[in-house]
Amino acid sequence: MLYATASQTVGPYLHIGLSGLNCADLTASAPALAGQRIVIEGRVTDGNGEPVPDGMVEIWQANPAGRYRHAEDTRELPLVPGFTGFGRVPTEADGSFRFVTVKPGAVPGADGRPQAPHIMVSVFMRGLVKHVATRMYFPNEAAANGADPVLALVPAERRGTLVGNDAGNGTLRWDIVLQGPDETVFFDI
Repeated sequence: MLYATASQTVGPYLHIGLSGLNCADLTASAPALAGQRIVIEGRVTDGNGEPVPDGMVEIWQANPAGRYRHAEDTRELPLVPGFTGFGRVPTEADGSFRFVTVKPGAVPGADGRPQAPHIMVSVFMRGLVKHVATRMYFPNEAAANGADPVLALVPAERRGTLVGNDAGNGTLRWDIVLQGPDETVFFDI
């Protein structure tokens, strides 16, 4: 009988050596950061609706002007000192995660057309052969979401899995469901 080794799955040791890169508050090192501050809260659940207590959620986003802190983004838009646009948190025992950040600006897609403001998300957990990738869009961007070329690739009845819910006071609630009828849409990367 053959068994999977640790090198064949993401876990169970995915936190070893990675916790030094954890960042729940993307605004903490950027005191000059303007823009709409937001909190993103949610839970990661498996196909049975059970919490994923030992996962890791990563986000990457543009700044409020729509520029990524990446060498390939050479557009003449401002960068904000201290704002990397990258965050990583482990999930809690109940599968919950929480980020403090700012709402990103719109960025161009590969064809140059604007994409709706969004945050790219990766989820790592024990048992996955590789991480899963998705996006979170904003609920108050109906026109931009309707014109977004990536969101347009998703069947209309499934797009809601990619849009956060306004929970008030600058907080967005967005759960990540790994399998089942309410599964979050994931993208091949």
